[in-house]
Amino acid sequence: MTRIHYFVILASVGLMPFATRAIAASDVHAPAPSIETASRTVEDGGTGPYKALMVSEKSLATHTVFRPKDLGAFGEKAKMPVVAWGNGACANSPWEHVNFLSEVASHGFLVVAIGPMPAEGQRRSAGGPTKSPMLTEAIDWAIAQNSDHSSQYYQKLNTKKIAVAGMSCGGLQALEVAPDTRIATAMICNSGILGDPGRGMPGMPSLTKDHLAKLHTSILYILGGEKDIAYTNGMDDFKRINHLPIFAANLNVGHGGTYSKPHGGEFAEVATAWLQWQLKEDLETAKLFVGDPCGLAKAPGWKVEKKNIP
Repeated sequence: MTRIHYFVILASVGLMPFATRAIAASDVHAPAPSIETASRTVEDGGTGPYKALMVSEKSLATHTVFRPKDLGAFGEKAKMPVVAWGNGACANSPWEHVNFLSEVASHGFLVVAIGPMPAEGQRRSAGGPTKSPMLTEAIDWAIAQNSDHSSQYYQKLNTKKIAVAGMSCGGLQALEVAPDTRIATAMICNSGILGDPGRGMPGMPSLTKDHLAKLHTSILYILGGEKDIAYTNGMDDFKRINHLPIFAANLNVGHGGTYSKPHGGEFAEVATAWLQWQLKEDLETAKLFVGDPCGLAKAPGWKVEKKNIP
C-alpha cells in the first residue's frame, strides 16, 4: 500500500496530518550527456511504485519528459496517462518543478513539460517566454509516440486520459488549451485568469473570464492561500465555474508553492491524488476530494471548496 493510499484511509477518519515528507532532497545525478541521450534521476526517483527519470527525448528536444524508468511495467493491461505541464513565468525550462514532476511520474504517469531538460544545478530559464501551443505539441507528441511501432512508448500510453496543468503563467497556458476535446482534466496551480489581462507579464496568455465557459473537464485549483498573488484570480475563477466538477485547495505557503520541497511537498501529494482519481479512477485517492468533509478538509493547514463533487 502506497503512502498516499495509507494517508487517504487514515485521513478519511481524521487520524493523520497531511505532513510533508522528511526525506532528504539531494539529487542523484548522472553526468549530463548530449541532448539526444540525456537522462537524470531527480532526488531518489520519487515515492511512487515506479522510480522516475527526467529525460530529454531527441524527438521532442523542446520539452522535458518525466517518466517511470522501467517502461516494461506498462502495456496492454497498464497504460500511463499523459500530463502536459507549463512552467511558472512562462519559462522555457521546468527547473523549478523537477521534484514535483518527478514525483507525479513515479506514480505511473508520463509528464511532458515545456522547455529543454534543465542542466544539473540550473536555476533559471534558458530563454522564453513560451507559448500555450507548446502544451498542445506535448500532447500531439505523446499520441504520436503511442502509435509509433518504433517508439519505446508504443501502446504504453493511455491517450484517452490526458491532463493539462501548469503553475502561474503555465496555469494560464493550461487554461488556454484546456478546451481541447482530448483533455480529460485540468490542474491549475498558483494561477487564475486576471480580471484585467493587460496587467500580466509580457508573453502571458491574455485570457478573459469568458474563457471559463469553454472548459469541459473536471478542474483542480491548487493555490498558496491569501498571500499567493494568484489567490484572488484563482478563487474568482472558482466562483464563476458552475458547470463542471471543480475543487479549490489552498495551503498558506504563498505563490512559490511547495514544488522545491522533497518530492514536491504537499502540492505534489494533492496533485498526484487528483490525477490518480481523474485519470486512473483510483477510488482510494478520491477520498481526498469526495465526502463532506473530504479527506483534505481534515488535513492541517488546508482550506478547500468544491462544486459538483459528492
